[in-house]
Amino acid sequence: MNANLWVGVLAREVARRRTFAIISHPDAGKTTLTEKLLLFAGAIQIAGSVKARKASRHATSDWMEIEKQRGISVASSVMQMEYRDCVINLLDTPGHQDFSEDTYRVLTAVDAALMVIDAANGVESQTLRLLEVCRARNTPIITFVNKLDREVKEPLALLDEIEQVLGMPAVPFTWPVGMGSRFGGVFDIRADRMRVFRAGQERLDGAEETLEGIDNPQCAARFGDAFAQARGEIELVSGAAPLFDAEEFAAGRQTPVFFGSAINNFGVREVLDALVEFAPPPGARRALQRRVLPTEDKFSGVVFKIQANMDPAHRDRVAFVRICSGRFERGMKLKICRNGKELRTNNVVSFLSQRRELLEEAYAGDIIGIPNHGLLQLGDTLTEGETLQFTGLPFFAPEIFQSVEVADPLRAKQLRAGLLQLGEEGAIQVFRPYAGSMLLLGAVGALQFEVIAHRLKHEYGVEARFAGSKYQVARWVTSRDAAEMKRFIDGNAHRIAFDVVDAPTFLASHQAELNVVEERWENIEFHALREHAGLVFHAALRAG
Repeated sequence: MNANLWVGVLAREVARRRTFAIISHPDAGKTTLTEKLLLFAGAIQIAGSVKARKASRHATSDWMEIEKQRGISVASSVMQMEYRDCVINLLDTPGHQDFSEDTYRVLTAVDAALMVIDAANGVESQTLRLLEVCRARNTPIITFVNKLDREVKEPLALLDEIEQVLGMPAVPFTWPVGMGSRFGGVFDIRADRMRVFRAGQERLDGAEETLEGIDNPQCAARFGDAFAQARGEIELVSGAAPLFDAEEFAAGRQTPVFFGSAINNFGVREVLDALVEFAPPPGARRALQRRVLPTEDKFSGVVFKIQANMDPAHRDRVAFVRICSGRFERGMKLKICRNGKELRTNNVVSFLSQRRELLEEAYAGDIIGIPNHGLLQLGDTLTEGETLQFTGLPFFAPEIFQSVEVADPLRAKQLRAGLLQLGEEGAIQVFRPYAGSMLLLGAVGALQFEVIAHRLKHEYGVEARFAGSKYQVARWVTSRDAAEMKRFIDGNAHRIAFDVVDAPTFLASHQAELNVVEERWENIEFHALREHAGLVFHAALRAG
C-alpha cells in the first residue's frame, strides 16, 4: 500500500476508536448500564438481568462463577462493539473497593470514563477514590445519574453535589421530569425535546415516543406539576451552568451530566451518543524513552491486566493489551521489552466479555487478548522491535496479610501453581518469604481472600486454609548501592519476601517498626507504590 494512503488509513481507524471505563460505587447500576450500552449498540439482543440471580441469565460482563452467585463484579471485563461508525472498547470495572487495584490499572488503559451515580445516594466513597485517579490523569468524565424510576434526591441537589465533589463544572445535557412513580421521562436540553419514559428491561421493543419543544402544550398537559417543576429547573440551570466546552471536557475540567434509568433502558442512548461525539480518540502515551503517538506505523502496546481461567477447560491465561500505536496483524512477531523474548500472535482474540473471537487486525485504542502461559506480566510493553517501557501501571502495598496452606498436603503443588497464576493476574499479591516456605498473601481488602479461596477451589481443585499474619505493613525496597541492598536483605532475612516478579519486599508488624528500619538504613528506599517491576527492581536483584 502506498505510504501516504497507509498513513491516511491508520489515522482514520485511530479516529474511530473510543476506549472508556465505567466506574461507580457498588450497586449504583454500573453493570446494568454496561449491559444496556451493549443492547443499544446492537452487540446483544437481550440483556442479562443482574438482579434475578436465580434465573439462568447473568450479566454479559459478569462471567466468573462467584460473580454470578453474589451478583457483584469482582473482575474487570472488556467488551468491543461498533456504534455509529465508531469502534467502542468498553471496560466494566469492579465496583467493590476491595478490588480497586484492578480498577486503577484499568483506568490507565482508557481515554475516558463513564461515572455512574445512584440518584438516591449521590456520590459515594468508592466513586470518589476512582475519581481521584481520573483527575490525576486528566481523564475526561461523562456522568450518568441512574435510578430515576425510584424516589431519589432532587436533581438540583445532585448536580450541586457532583460539582462539589468533582471540583469541576457539571453541564446537564438531559433533565428528569419527575421521579419514582411520577417519572415521566427526560428532557434533552440541547435537542429541545422530551423522551417519554416507558418501562421495559430486556429488549429494545418499538419506537420511542418524543415530544418536541419545551413549550409544547402536550408536555404540560400530560405531566402536570412534574413538568412545570422540571421546566423551571431547566431554565435555572441553563442560565447558571456554563456552556459545554469540548476542550474543557477533554482536559478533564468539565463533565456532561445525563439522567435516566438503566434497568429500564432509559437515558442510555443519549450516553452512548455522547461517548461517540465527545469522548476523545486515542492520544499519545508516555514511555520512559519517549512520547508515543497512536498514528505511528509501528505497533506498540502495554499489558494492563492478566486473567487466568477465562476458559476453565483450558487453564488459559489471557493478557489484556491496550494498543498504544500502529496496527496489529494476526501472526506478527512482537518483542517483550522486559526480556527481549519474541512472542507469536496467531491466537490473539477480541472480546465480548467471556465470548472471544480470533482477531485479524486491530488499531491503537483497541484492547486485544493474548493467550499465554506465564510469558507475559502486568506492565509488559510489546513492540515490533523498539525497546520501550510504558509507565503508570500501579501496584499498591497490601494492607492485610494472611498465610496460606493447603488442606490436603498432596495438593501442595496445585496450591502453589494456582496462587502464582492468581498473583500474576493481580487478583492478590503473593509473597515468597526469603527464609521459610509458607506463602504469604497480601490484599487491599478482605473480600479478596474470599474470592481467592473460591477460585482456588473451583478453578484449581484446591481447598486452602488461611490464617492471620503478624505483618500489617509492606514496602518494596530498592537501592542504588548493590552491596548495601544485599546487606539489607541478609540482615533482615526474616522480614524479607519476594513478590511474583521477584521484587524484594520488607514486611513489618506495625508502622513504628518500619519507621525505625527506614531511619537505620538510609541508603535503602522504601516504596508504598510500585509500577511495573521490570526495570529498577530486576536491575537491583541482578546487581545483588
